[in-house]
Amino acid sequence: MNTAPDGTQTAESKSTFIVFEDRPSDSPFVEKIWRCHSERSGAFSSVAASHFEMAVTRHRGKVFITLRGPETKATTIDCPAEGEWLGIRFKLGTFMPRFLPGSLRDQKDVTLPGATSRSFWLNSSAWQYPDFDNAETFIKRLAKAGVISRDPAVDAALRGQSRALSVRSTQRHFLRATGITYATFRQIERARYATNLLKEGASILDAVHSAGYFDQAHLTRSLKYLIGQTPAKIIQGEKQLSFLYKTEPLP
Repeated sequence: MNTAPDGTQTAESKSTFIVFEDRPSDSPFVEKIWRCHSERSGAFSSVAASHFEMAVTRHRGKVFITLRGPETKATTIDCPAEGEWLGIRFKLGTFMPRFLPGSLRDQKDVTLPGATSRSFWLNSSAWQYPDFDNAETFIKRLAKAGVISRDPAVDAALRGQSRALSVRSTQRHFLRATGITYATFRQIERARYATNLLKEGASILDAVHSAGYFDQAHLTRSLKYLIGQTPAKIIQGEKQLSFLYKTEPLP
């Protein structure tokens, strides 16, 4: 919980009911592993996201795993009380050939059928649900079985080194492997970067300059669409946001 110097709860701490924890990953396929739990029920803003994810839900004795694609706009989601979630956020360009990210985009999530209380079905095989500590081992097994793959053209595009392919071919590879265009990826990452700046105490004008927006109106339009709140509301911390991992400014 966030508290003021006098020990009272801040607006953000009062609005926070989903508690997140995350860690980096050394897997070539995974960007972050995160987990969270809800202390009560409530609505939160699910912010735009560029990455393909797998999420394990545990709630009232039930467990299931869901494949999530990128989200190109913010939405409001109702969250139940006493839920627990584990998330595997894949590196950009990691995908499942059977469930391409574009087919999952904007909450066209796929929940995989359960096999037992501890496992689920995927590609005609039963897999044990991963946890916070063994997620990399789980992903390594999926990769060995050919369930997940990576497109090196995406890494090359992110580094600005996609000279082996034409611009059109690079765009086609990027869209297939990520489910979004490179331009959309940049817009989402910039909005998330600006949001983190505001949450860390930057002024609105500083966020405009640091994140590369034209002006305050441009920032406001972007954050309302991609984050679900205006810059002022983000600073006030009036509403819970979904997992907002740290991002770096794009070149």
